[in-house]
Amino acid sequence: MLPDWLVPQWPAPAHVRALCTTRSGGMSAPPYNSLNLGTHVGDEAAHVLHNRAVLQGALGVRPIFLNQVHGYQMLVLEADTPDGLEADGCWTTGRDVACTVMVADCLPILLCDRAGTQVAAVHAGWRGLVGEAGVGVVEQVYKHFSALAPVEPAQAAPEIIAWLGPCIGPQTFEVGPEVRAAFVAAAPEAALAFVAQPGGKWLANLPMLARQRLQALGISVVYGNDGSPDWCTVSNPSRFFSHRRDRVSGRFAACIWLA
Repeated sequence: MLPDWLVPQWPAPAHVRALCTTRSGGMSAPPYNSLNLGTHVGDEAAHVLHNRAVLQGALGVRPIFLNQVHGYQMLVLEADTPDGLEADGCWTTGRDVACTVMVADCLPILLCDRAGTQVAAVHAGWRGLVGEAGVGVVEQVYKHFSALAPVEPAQAAPEIIAWLGPCIGPQTFEVGPEVRAAFVAAAPEAALAFVAQPGGKWLANLPMLARQRLQALGISVVYGNDGSPDWCTVSNPSRFFSHRRDRVSGRFAACIWLA
């Protein structure tokens, strides 16, 4: 594991492991330098395969890469789940695979229950986060966690903790009025996450929007990205890939697994 990769500082059980890569540690040439993990961005296939092997060596288990489509479908991971299945989040109770999402401005969310029986990773762009009729990736992953909850009414929901990784920050994420309208229609408090800009545009606070969605489900213990500049992919070009900044960009990954 490279020194500048991010390791969540959160009270997860000891056998729950998680990390988030950066640009460092791979062999890809510019503009993908150097640990690009995406096979769909124009990088040389051999370089990506090498980079993914670097990641797997650090994890000690196989990371499963999704075909992410900015939706809200969840995939249950098993030992034989192949790479490339279409989903924007994944969940497992197994110990031989790592839930993995790739990002380059969207928000990665890692989750586990306090007992350490299940883990999940979510790719939360604004479309996946807002979802349809108030149901997006956060609500979908919560369904999987709740399905394993104890049957006693007093313990009907598992205690879940979450970690938010780097994403485009509230200082740089300019969106149109339709984005704000979609979030506010689903939850009026989302208005607090938008700041008006000239020309009818808005600056959106993606970490705040994610925290609101998590809080609405009773997930109040959330660590990681607080919207400050150090977490912004656009503002830290030497550390993070950013599609919004560079247009042609690699992808870094957030992973969580049971050791």
